[in-house]
Amino acid sequence: MDLHISLVGRKDLGGEIYRQLRRAIIDGRLRPGDPLPPTRELAQRLHVSRTTVTGAYDRLAGESFVTSRIGAGTFVSEQVARVPRETKKHRTGGMLRPPAIWDSIDLFAPFARPAQFDFRTGLPDASLFPHEIWRRAMMAALRGEAMSRGMYGDPAGHRGLREAIARHIGVSRGVEASADDVTITSGTQQAVDVVARVMLAPGDRVAVEDPGYVPIRRLLTSLGARVHGVPLDGSGLIVDALPRNIRVVYVTPSHQYPLGVAMSLSRRIELLDWAEHNDAAIIEDDYDSEFRFEGRPIEPLQTLDTRGRVIYVGSFSKTLLPSMRLGFVVAPPTLRSAIHKAKQLTDWHTSMLAQGAMAQFIDDGGFARHIRKMGNVYRVRHEMVTNAVSGELSEYLEIIPSAAGLHVAAVALHASANKIRTVVRRASENGVEVQELAQFAVDQPTRPGLALGYGAISTTQIGEGVRRLRRAFRA
Repeated sequence: MDLHISLVGRKDLGGEIYRQLRRAIIDGRLRPGDPLPPTRELAQRLHVSRTTVTGAYDRLAGESFVTSRIGAGTFVSEQVARVPRETKKHRTGGMLRPPAIWDSIDLFAPFARPAQFDFRTGLPDASLFPHEIWRRAMMAALRGEAMSRGMYGDPAGHRGLREAIARHIGVSRGVEASADDVTITSGTQQAVDVVARVMLAPGDRVAVEDPGYVPIRRLLTSLGARVHGVPLDGSGLIVDALPRNIRVVYVTPSHQYPLGVAMSLSRRIELLDWAEHNDAAIIEDDYDSEFRFEGRPIEPLQTLDTRGRVIYVGSFSKTLLPSMRLGFVVAPPTLRSAIHKAKQLTDWHTSMLAQGAMAQFIDDGGFARHIRKMGNVYRVRHEMVTNAVSGELSEYLEIIPSAAGLHVAAVALHASANKIRTVVRRASENGVEVQELAQFAVDQPTRPGLALGYGAISTTQIGEGVRRLRRAFRA
């Protein structure tokens, strides 16, 4: 390895070489058995005499930090054990401190551990992903012209993917958009981030659904926005409950997260009228509406919008894999340029390799075939989980009707929030991972209950998983 030794501004050169090598050995950056550079080579690199380096090595050898073998070189002694040091930086914790807002934001990593019976929300079935087809699309993207040039790409994204997305959401979701309206992002999280950077100033007020999607609430808070939770009913977000002077409203109208209700047509029109009268923007997150199991497709707010108030965001995290980190924004023409600038300042552009592969995957029909296949799979799981809650768990939970997506919600009939928390813990101890509705609350405590995902659990596991969950309730 290329060993870093700094002699800038030093006078005792041999002593500095000795001290820096000794510190590297003690800290464990140089491990037992690692070779040191030959004295002649290190002397040339540091622009010092070989005698200076030899003297430093001799001191290290005299203290048994290194050993020399004739014809082989000088090596860190096998007898040296790493001695953790407590530097001034570590003792004081350093002088730099982040703004206080970061003390209130937790690292959101709910899926770090595997689960035997996984009812957590937001997880598709990775085992059914068409890995071989995707691998071929990636290889084709590697051979493409954009990758061969090795240049920075358009912040708006791969032109072919933008065209493919515009066609897909136009056909499957009824969204009216051209390729020029689409900006590619690294998932929904970044889609909302670039929109917020464009639309919000520190201190602006933002409304989110309560209960709602926690990462978005934390993101908006970190940007300096004042976030307000707005309650829901069976028709979605209660527009009459929106506070005054709201700049942006974030909603999941097609399949509310986590309750699963769909915003009614009258409520959608009411929200659009409210946005116009209050000069506000609406961020519509349509995260999993490709999977609809009954009833007619729900018209997006973006399609109903005639005044350019709706910013539509989506991703491939639920339809394909969360690890892909591919999402998109469909913005009104008035915001297009600013969103491109915000995207460029954030990370310039999303991986061109992944974008090129996704463009081909959609154009070749692979994406549509995968959606049809997974829609049938999730339809069966949705029915199994719904029937199980209405059957084996009916004395404990009541299902909230939902006809789309990868999860359902159920409210507790008699149990308190503490009881539900205990059930979740006991279920986890028996290999069942499920989420309580309380963790999605924003301003007000939500009704005790559970969110049950069925994307990551196979049909053969659902029955046993529900039985173990029932035992957790009984206990």
